[in-house]
Amino acid sequence: MKLTYDPRYNIAYLRLKEKTSQVETLHISEAMNIDIAPDGTIYGIELLNANKQLRDHESKKLVIKNSATGKSAVVSLK
Repeated sequence: MKLTYDPRYNIAYLRLKEKTSQVETLHISEAMNIDIAPDGTIYGIELLNANKQLRDHESKKLVIKNSATGKSAVVSLK
């Protein structure tokens, strides 16, 4: 799994799997698209206006926490 963020366009993409075949993009809302394979496998989730969807409302940053270790990382979002 890999999360990428492009501050130029304010888009984040959560890639769950590498694309091995043609995917269909489902437009869930104005803020979210999902890439899905013909067999129903989800390859990724695209978040538009990502900074509002991903950031912690208090710190205005993305906080990634490993619940197994308790360690966390903070990423600034534009």
